This record gives sequence, C-alpha cells and structure tokens, in this order.
Amino acid sequence: MRYLILTLALLSATAGAQEEVQPEAATGRSAVKAAAADEFMAVTANPHATRAAMNMLAQGGTAVDAAIAAQLMLTLVEPQSSGIGGGAFLLSFQAEDNSLHYFDGRETAPAGVTSEHFIHDGQPQGFLEAVIGGHSVGVPGVMRMLELAHQKQGKLPWATLFQPTIELAESGFEISPRLHLLLEKMPRVAVRPAIRNYFFDKDGQPLPVGHRLKNPDYADTLRILAKEGADAFYRGEIAAAIVEAVRNDPQNPGAMTLQDLAGYRAVAREPVCSVFLQYRVCGADAPSSGGTTVGATLGMLEQFPLHEMEAGSAPLTHLFIEASELAFADRNTYLADPDFVQVPSHALVAPEYLMRRAKLISPERASPAVPGVPTPATPRRQPAASPELPNTSHLVIVDRYGNGVSMTTSIETGFGSRLLVRGFLLNNQLTDFSFIPTGADGKLVANRIEPGKRPRSSMSPTIVLDRNGEMRLLVGSPGGSRIINYTARTILYHLALNMPIEEAVAAGNIGAIGGRVELEPDFFSADTVKNLEALGHKVVQRNLNSGIHAIALLDGRLHGGADPRREGNAAGQ
Repeated sequence: MRYLILTLALLSATAGAQEEVQPEAATGRSAVKAAAADEFMAVTANPHATRAAMNMLAQGGTAVDAAIAAQLMLTLVEPQSSGIGGGAFLLSFQAEDNSLHYFDGRETAPAGVTSEHFIHDGQPQGFLEAVIGGHSVGVPGVMRMLELAHQKQGKLPWATLFQPTIELAESGFEISPRLHLLLEKMPRVAVRPAIRNYFFDKDGQPLPVGHRLKNPDYADTLRILAKEGADAFYRGEIAAAIVEAVRNDPQNPGAMTLQDLAGYRAVAREPVCSVFLQYRVCGADAPSSGGTTVGATLGMLEQFPLHEMEAGSAPLTHLFIEASELAFADRNTYLADPDFVQVPSHALVAPEYLMRRAKLISPERASPAVPGVPTPATPRRQPAASPELPNTSHLVIVDRYGNGVSMTTSIETGFGSRLLVRGFLLNNQLTDFSFIPTGADGKLVANRIEPGKRPRSSMSPTIVLDRNGEMRLLVGSPGGSRIINYTARTILYHLALNMPIEEAVAAGNIGAIGGRVELEPDFFSADTVKNLEALGHKVVQRNLNSGIHAIALLDGRLHGGADPRREGNAAGQ
C-alpha cells in the first residue's frame, strides 16, 4: 500500500512537472535552415560551436575531433543545455570499414545513494525540489567519453581541440537572445551564488542580450584538461571542486565522493539497429532507450502503406501516435542500465515482434498501449516513467574522410542542478531514475536508482545506413522523452515521404509518449485535429521545442538541416 501511494504521488508529480517545466522553453522560430556541401559538414546548436567544429574539419580533423571541439564550445555558449559537467552518447561511423561505434558517457549514481534517494518523509520529492543542488548530480561522463573516442578515432592533437573555446572564454561571447530569454523564463535559476554572479547583474536581472560574457574560470579548467587529459577532471583540483559543491550544497547536498569520480569509466558498447524500409536505423542502446524506441516506432509504421499518406495528415499522425505509444510502453518497462538489468534490446526491435505489435494498431480508433512480451524468457517488470525533462543538445558531423558522428549531450533540465563549478554547470541526471524502486505489486522497477548505475535516457543519436552499409542520414534532437518522437518523425518524413531533410527537420512535431497527444501549433489543420479527436485521441496543441539537427547524404553531396526552433546552424565546405 505504501508503494501504491508513492506510485500515485510520483505520477501526479511527474505530470505536474511535464506541464510546468519544459526541457528548454520555446524562444520562437526562424526560417528553414539548410546547407549543402561536397567535402565536410557540421550542424550544431550554436554558430560558435559549428565554427569550432568546422575549424577542426578544415585542419584535416576527423568527425570525432570536430565533435569534441563543438562540445567544449557548447559548454561555454549554450551552458543551459549540455557541457563537460554532464553526460552524452556518441554514435560514430568509420568509412574505412563501414563500421558503427557507440560510446557511452552517461553519468553514474554515486556509491552512497540508496533506493529511497528521492523519497523524503515517505513521499517522492517534487521535481524541482529534487533537481536543485547536489542531491541530483550524477558523476559526469562527458570528458571520459570524449577522451575514449579521441583515442580511437581522433587525428588532431588533443590540445588543439580546446583552443577555440579557451580563446572565446577569455575574450567573451555575446549573450544571445535565446540564452537571455531562458535565464528569464526557466524557474529558479539564480538560486546559488556562483550561477547568480555569472549570469545576473547586481540587481538580480539576467544579463542583457549582447552583453559580452567572459568565463576565465572555464578557460583555466580547459587549459588543465588540454594539458593533462581527462584524468585531470576526475582527480585533483577539478574533482575536488566538484565534490565540494555537491556534498556541501547548503540546502540539498549529494553523496558524491572523490572515489566516485576517480572510478568513472566511459564504455564502448554495440549500437542497436533495426529495419525500416530498405534502411538500417542504428542508435544508442541501453542505458539509452532511444535506439530501441525509435526503431520500434518506425518498424511498426512500416507495416502500413506509408507512401499513400501525407505529412501532417490525420491517418499518418494517428498511426505515428499509436506506434509511438506502444513503443513507449515497452521502453518504460524494459529499458535501464544493462550492467544492472537484463534488457531485451534486440528482441524489442525484431521484425517479427514489431509485426505482432503493429497488429494492435487500428487505423480506425485509438487503443490503450500496454507493454508486450518480446520473448517467452523476457522477465516481467513493473512499468515506470521518470520526469526526464532534459535540456539537451544534439550535433551531427561528417568529415572529409567519410566518417560521421551523431552525438546527443545533456545536463538534464535547463541549467542542470544550478551548481556552477570552475566555469561549467553540473548535471541533475539522477532525476532521470524512477523516484520509487518498486510498483504497487512489489515488482522492481528496472530504472530504479542504485549505486554506480546509469539512469535510463531518451537521447537518440541516430545513423541510418543504406543497403550497401553506407551512411544515408545522421539525426537526433534534444527534448526530454520527446526526443524519440522528434527523431522518429524526422526519419519518417525524410525517408518514407521523400521530404527534403531541412523541411523534415522543420515540420510540425508530435508528442506521443503516453496519455495525451501533443501537436505543434500551426502545422496541423483543424480537420486533422478534429479527426484525431474522433478517433479517440486527447489532443492538445503546444510548443514542442525540439533541436533536431541532421545531415542527409544524397547523390554524393551533404545536405544539412538545423532546427529553426533554436539558434543553431549548418555549415559545410
């Protein structure tokens, strides 16, 4: 009974969080953003980061080199979304042998956490109550992951990748309209002295658009990392500063220790691939739920005559909703850290299983989505959601050698835990765990918090291969659990409906993660909304603030699309 009460309380808290706390507040739209190139290309969430990536590519660097330079820059100029104080998943394609590689830099829970980490006085914490302070901070994984990828697939010297960001951190960058607006709109940003002193003036107001913001602390941090490597992040003065901030937070201290940092390891894993039309859609396997859930959504949709349908139409949108919600029912039940839980990844995207799941979809009505049983041996588990409202960033890069990177990176909610340390923000990724460990029936929740465990993620860095095993599309997005919808919809529109990639990126978003259906305003006709409601869907129209970035390879050229909902851009040569 206790956990039944907790379950209901958590679901209520989660629903409230989804209503009130957007992953990253909407800041308007621009025109469609596109670029074309013959040799190499970068698409990132900020022009400074795209420039840093292009700088590395022009010097003969690999896609991994360029991704590292872009991430270091994003930590400076898009600090609310990602950074070296967070985690990331990087998917890469190596043209030399047409091989795919998956690097897992997801954060881990400190050794000192318990199963009731987010339960206080018998009740699960409210989302923002849990987020702010050291209690929510996982051991950051970005630097270890970037170093591992560079050791295997980099070409330029490690220190070279740091120079553009060190220079800009010292000289300063102009605060963009987007960053300024987020400082205004995101809740409870200026709650700790370090972040308040950096982003706000003496009167407590966000620094204005165009203000030149310098970050000498971050420049010093990068100099150390450039010289000494990632070890300097996980041991020594930087590690000590992180632990000090987490453990001595005045209101919400955490459990992280120097041993937690020193023991962190990035992991090279196998990507998970599924079939869609004549393509292989490959993504990040567990602890990400992106690869299986994107793959399952598209695999179910393939069972229907997609070529007869139109983007934004009620028939196609209905099928997308139904497939997504079935895929999410499986995601919420089976996906977690594979080092702790048996995850039936390949069974969840097996064509035979998805054919059976697709038979549950009626073109004529909305149906309840329940988890399936991929194999007779699949263990039964308690379905559970987590708030997962990440403020995330996605980048895609193709280099002159034909290699590609699709990387999603995050500190979770906007401005993370609000702890600014040595010039960078710390994540709040522990809130991506389910707040309760068991369901009302006593079954364990796969994504419960445990020491050393990586929380489930929806980050969906994706690389699509053609029938010859060569790259056809690189794509991904920020957006919390809706990342999966944004990524799958873009792939669907581009590959099944032949929509140019920049138009597929900019097309109307759909949110279908269980419960209600969310449609982006101004993209779906009144008739479409009416028809969806007649089929039984509860439809709401709201801003769905993706940050989809993609590169399509067609006829020997690179075609890039950057999401007009954010401030990023595509550039190539």
